[in-house]
Amino acid sequence: MTASHLTPPTAPTAPAPAPATSAAGPSAWSRLRPLVLRLHFFAGVLVAPFILVAAVTGGLYAVAPQVEQVVYDHELHVAPSATALPLDAQVSAALTARGAGSESTLLAVRPAPTPSDTTRVLFSDPSLGESYRLAVFVDPGTGEVRGQLPVYGTSGSLPLRAWVSELHRNLHLGEPGRVYSELAASWLAVLAVSGLALWTTRRVTSHRLRRTLLLQRGTTGRARTRSLHGVTGTWMLLGLLALSATGLTWSTYAGERVTALRSALAWETPAVDTALGDATAGAGAQGSTAGHEDHTSMAGTAGMDGSTPSAADLAAQTTSVLAAARAAGLDSAQVEVELPADATSTWKVDEVHRSWPEQVGSAAVAVDAPTAEGGRPSAHVVDVVRFSDYPFMAKMARWGIDAHSGSLFGLANQLVLLALAAGITASVLWGYRMWWQRRPDRSTRWGVGRPAQRGAHRWLPLPALVVVLVVTAAVAWALPVLGVSLALFLLVDAVTGAVVRTRTT
Repeated sequence: MTASHLTPPTAPTAPAPAPATSAAGPSAWSRLRPLVLRLHFFAGVLVAPFILVAAVTGGLYAVAPQVEQVVYDHELHVAPSATALPLDAQVSAALTARGAGSESTLLAVRPAPTPSDTTRVLFSDPSLGESYRLAVFVDPGTGEVRGQLPVYGTSGSLPLRAWVSELHRNLHLGEPGRVYSELAASWLAVLAVSGLALWTTRRVTSHRLRRTLLLQRGTTGRARTRSLHGVTGTWMLLGLLALSATGLTWSTYAGERVTALRSALAWETPAVDTALGDATAGAGAQGSTAGHEDHTSMAGTAGMDGSTPSAADLAAQTTSVLAAARAAGLDSAQVEVELPADATSTWKVDEVHRSWPEQVGSAAVAVDAPTAEGGRPSAHVVDVVRFSDYPFMAKMARWGIDAHSGSLFGLANQLVLLALAAGITASVLWGYRMWWQRRPDRSTRWGVGRPAQRGAHRWLPLPALVVVLVVTAAVAWALPVLGVSLALFLLVDAVTGAVVRTRTT
């Protein structure tokens, strides 16, 4: 939400007395409202461009999965076959396509979720950036390699969606660019809450609270624009707060605060134990308890002579590893089989399907692969972490992030994000239009509306001012980018006020 509910200011050097609502004196809100109005105005005018960019790029990302399916149809889709090759044979086909002289390393494989989809075999690639892997797409029925493309993150975004994601996240400016998205996420909630307070209290004053969610009839000009801005923002309130909160979990500075808070309150997401050893593992297949007691020191990763297995040897184990994970209850169609990180680690099989409802089975399974030296003919599950094991706040974080990315409720989720993106865009434009419409001299072509009145803090009683300062300091500490930008706003405002006073004396 941007600048709204603006009233013509009085002289800039001295605020007029706060309006009184009764003979007993002005109400607390009548004293606080001018301060909220000025905050909403300046934040709207100065931060709205960043929020607008975040909304537009976020809307593009919401539709990117469907566009991706069309653009990369050859790599992603195949004619269904009556039978499928074993997973290890598909991985071997990808290894052959990469060639013996390749500098890449086999990392993981995502089996085809349906017969009409391809299997993704994932490799490291020194030429790619952080969080990127190279995917080789294999027809599960014939073993034909359909192409090779870089993919990004857990979502497995292909180049188009990854490009839009980076645009939304940091404008392709790297880590420094993430400040833009954190600024937008930080101020979005402030603008939403302050705008709601200004809009609803205005409707109470006008004795029309029941029409807060409805457009005012018969209005024109700035009054109509204000109605569109206020009603749209009110309808979007919960969505705006959710976008702000979940966006901050990905941010640089506020994200560190969130991580520290989750750690202090034991709200962290549990991770499956992939370390080999004699420690007892968590709940095993179908609720049983499995231990590490029968592992060799390098089981599944190195032979008895200490040699490191080749990529072909590891590829040969993928079929049995996936079968063991399925037997442990990992029933999602979309999983990733991750190779051991080193000689002291197990394989890991993760569910990567992020739509509602969450899988009732395992979220992640650690598997020790079969080895002749260990004497086991089949893969062995050593640890299981289920979504039901997550702390409540870890579940909330997972749901919130998945909803923000548009994957929690599938197409419905994407449509909601598109509606929010359109609503934010419209609210920003209406906010600027209100600013334009309240310019004091309509004959001045390029004139704009004056800001909300300066000095509103002087109307607050000392106890109320102290409360405002304490709350502001706490929010600024939790959201450092918001705190720094607010300090800059106040500094510029103070300098501007000093200049104005100098010129008028």
